[in-house]
Amino acid sequence: MHIVDGALSNPVVIAGAVAAAGGIAMGLRHLTLERIPAAGMLSASFFVASLIHVPIGPSSVHLIMNGLAGLVLGWAAFPALFVGLLLQAVFFGFGGLTVLGINAVNIAFPAVLAGLIFGRLASRGTPLAGAIWGGIGGGFAIALTTAMVAASLALSGDEFLPAAQLVFVAHIPIMVIEGVLSGFAILLVRKVKPDLFYAANGATA
Repeated sequence: MHIVDGALSNPVVIAGAVAAAGGIAMGLRHLTLERIPAAGMLSASFFVASLIHVPIGPSSVHLIMNGLAGLVLGWAAFPALFVGLLLQAVFFGFGGLTVLGINAVNIAFPAVLAGLIFGRLASRGTPLAGAIWGGIGGGFAIALTTAMVAASLALSGDEFLPAAQLVFVAHIPIMVIEGVLSGFAILLVRKVKPDLFYAANGATA
């Protein structure tokens, strides 16, 4: 899912950097002291989950788990996921520094949106109902991420249209896997440490 340096046009890269700066600023405003441990844990989960990837054209196929980060952290998922992307770019060369902004937007914004739409739904009702909504949120986040990556490539030139289509089709199985994993993760949180989930989303038990 990482777009590599040189694959995008300058306007797309610049727009991504500006949007990422705004998202990080908003996320830091919501990153309270109570959320820092959860943010670190989910940032590490994203870092590890996306280490094993299969290159496909200018992108790659791998797990992301950004939906889970958004469901638990909300806007605070933006800086958490940005840190994971930055460390991957610096230590492993995944993606690149010039496209760090657009990669952050493509991965973190769907996470935040999943949290805003499905976070409260996943935190209420029975643990099983929460897990179902969590799974839907996880699948939604990866689907939107895939669509945004494809759009980033398509906006950079007609020559990237085949790659954009390939990226979306290749990630369909990942959408299902991420949905299932997110659902089980939310079920575990609801049963073992519900205060983490509720506190992160501003909900009450």
